[in-house]
Parts: sequence; C-alpha cells; structure tokens
Amino acid sequence: MKITPFTHHHIAAGAKMAEFAGYNMPIEFSGINDEHATVRQGCGVFDVSHMGEIWVKGEKALELLQRIVTNDVSKLYDGKVQYAAMPNGRGGIVDDVLVYRFSATKYMLCVNAANVDKDWAHICREGEKFGMQVGIELENASDRICQLAVQGPLAMKVVQKMCNEPVEQMEYYTFRQMEVAGCDAILSITGYTGAGGCEIYLHNADAERMWEALWAAGAEFGLKNIGLGARDTLRLEKGFCLYGNDIDDTTSPIEAGLGWITKFVDGKDFIDREVLAAQKRDGVSRKLVGFKMIDRGIPRHGYDVADEAGNVIGHVTSGTMSPTLKVGVGLGYVATQYAAVGSIVHIVIRERLLKAEVVKLPFV
Repeated sequence: MKITPFTHHHIAAGAKMAEFAGYNMPIEFSGINDEHATVRQGCGVFDVSHMGEIWVKGEKALELLQRIVTNDVSKLYDGKVQYAAMPNGRGGIVDDVLVYRFSATKYMLCVNAANVDKDWAHICREGEKFGMQVGIELENASDRICQLAVQGPLAMKVVQKMCNEPVEQMEYYTFRQMEVAGCDAILSITGYTGAGGCEIYLHNADAERMWEALWAAGAEFGLKNIGLGARDTLRLEKGFCLYGNDIDDTTSPIEAGLGWITKFVDGKDFIDREVLAAQKRDGVSRKLVGFKMIDRGIPRHGYDVADEAGNVIGHVTSGTMSPTLKVGVGLGYVATQYAAVGSIVHIVIRERLLKAEVVKLPFV
C-alpha cells in the first residue's frame, strides 16, 4: 500500500486510516459530521496526494486533448482550468479530469487516483497515434507531485498568509504557478466541496515545509484535518459525480448529466462524438438524478430504485444522510420517464419501498 508525504501526520493526529486507490488514506479524524461542518463554515485541509497528474506537451498537445476529452480545450487560456470527461470508445467514460493550460503547448491533467494507470495507458495509446513521445511529450508525474486541498469559506484567508501576492480574489477555475510558503507550487482555485478554497500542487520534497506553514497560517482560522469520509458527503451535497459510483466505463456523459462539458463544436472530432451526438439528439433510456428522501431512511450505493408498484426502475449510485439537511439524499440512474424534477420514486431499503422525490441539484 502506498503512502503520501503527509501520511505520518495523519497517523500522528489519530486518523482512522484505510486503503483507498492503493494508498493508506485518512477516512476521518474528529468524525464525518464535525469535519463536514468545519468545511462548510470554516476551513479544512484534505490530503489529496493520491490524485494523478499527467503532462501533455508539444505541438500536438491541443490536437490530442481535443480528441480524448469531451470539452472544448481550445477555449482555454493560460492559467485557466476546465472540467472534462474522457470517452472510452464504447460510449462510456474512462475518467473525469481537470485540464490545466500552462501554454499553447503545455497542459496538465489532474486525474482520479484509482484511474491513474488506466488513464495513462489510454493517453499514451491515443498520443502515439499523433506521433507523440511517451516520457517526453506525455509524462506521468503522479508519483512526484503531492497535493493538498484547502477548502471552506475561510480557506483563502489561510492560504493568503503563505503567499506574497494577492490570491483571495482569484477567479474560480483559474490557477497560478507561484511560490506558496516559499515552495514552487501550482495554486488552483478548484475543489470538490463547493465550499470555496483551492488545491495546492507541489513537489514531494517540499511537502514538510508546506505542511508546517499551512498549520501555522491556519491556527487563527481554526483549520482542521478532513478525511475522505467528509470529502464524500461534501461533494454529494453539491451533486458532484464520483468516478466508480456515479460515472464509469458503462455510463455516458449524456446519461450522467454531463452534456454541459460535451461540446459538439466544428472541427472537434472527439472519441465517441457520433454516439454521444445521437444520444443528445434522440434521448437516452436512463438519466442520473438527485433525489431527497421523503420517508425516513438512508440511501446507499447499489440500492434499487423502484416505482410505487415495486418495479425496479434504476439504482442508487451515491447516498448518505446529509449532514447539512439532516435528511437522506442521493444520486442514481432512473428510467427517463422518472427523471423530471418533482417525480416520486421509491428507494428499496431492507425490502421496504421508501418514498423519495427527484430534486434539482445541488442539494445545498
């Protein structure tokens, strides 16, 4: 099992640790509900060093990215980030990624931890078709880069104390290459909580320095450690997809409600374009929806979704008791005729049909 440069700090802090994507990761520290509230109301730090970073460089970089992701990478400018999906050639999704533009010939992809090897193989396979050199123009830097997500409404006040230039007013989904706590870093105004904040990418060798500086800067703002458990409840309250649950190699971006990052622009011949265009034009048989429990119960991944007669019409992909709303919420695929906001569906929990309502995302 791999460790991150911060693992020893998590263990020292008494974290509940478990394997995730091949890493020994902190699941919770003070408890999921407490950590969740900390990020919604103050600030917390997540170790997300398990995420992958892949460089795409050279004259063919944009051409390759326009082929392998659904979004229109040509719209990016230096310092801008974009969310996209990578189609797999079978109508499904290899991964959902963040695309960073450093220059017209230099981009970085942030990919999901569990998918690093799969994504790398896919990117290399497609890149070689463009004559791109693996190890030079295509580079997997995942094992050399660590990453901290500082999230919450007070997060940027903490980070500002470590920076010599103003960062609190940086726009959402932009980034800068800059010194943070005296370390060469990428400061990215992104995140997976919907609570504001940033992600800091840095070299493994600078991890200890960054960690010490962050806690010194965060003391007056009540900075806390946050585990992957609260990361999941936070992203679910905002309706963000989790790869492996809500999207995977069998789900299409159109089914998953990711049509907004699937751009059918002239000259962009991305993988599965014809399949996805047909789905957009003709419709799909199932859609990913958000639902809120009406009856008391907690939906969980894998539970059936049924109509009032008990006929199975879909399944839950993510579910929890919302720490903010104090009610069960979830995401799931349902037959299209049940996907409209306001539709009543039933979650099958211990053989009981518990009523839920399809709602507009986000939940909070």
